[in-house]
Amino acid sequence: MSSTIDSLPPNLAKIVQRFQRASEPKRRYEQLIWYGQRLKAFPESDKVPENKVAGCVSQVYITAALEDGKVIFQGDSDSQLTKGLVGLLVEGLNGLTPSEIVQLTPDFIQETGLNVSLTPSRANGFYNIFKTMQKQALESSVNV
Repeated sequence: MSSTIDSLPPNLAKIVQRFQRASEPKRRYEQLIWYGQRLKAFPESDKVPENKVAGCVSQVYITAALEDGKVIFQGDSDSQLTKGLVGLLVEGLNGLTPSEIVQLTPDFIQETGLNVSLTPSRANGFYNIFKTMQKQALESSVNV
């Protein structure tokens, strides 16, 4: 399923629209940092190898829990911009069902305009974070 803004879940569509309004790369970075600042404090006890995102230059941790059939993510990173990517994804994917998350494709990042601003390693990191969240969403539904 290709991610055009119309096919995105409402929270993710709102995020994409916010980034589309920020025409300059500097504004997009500020927006990204803002998403990182909105993340809830991540418990130190959850900073364990099984919650670490593989393939990221930064230290990135993601957890997923299933509440009433909806996935609730938490995440953290030691890099401000990467933490912003985590925040964007947490806000965009929280409250969706595991199947809704698994059906998404990460190409919505192009709609935000961030892909042109991200370094190749950050773009790769974004993809790895997204894939980890999909995997955890699937696992959360199996472990019920």
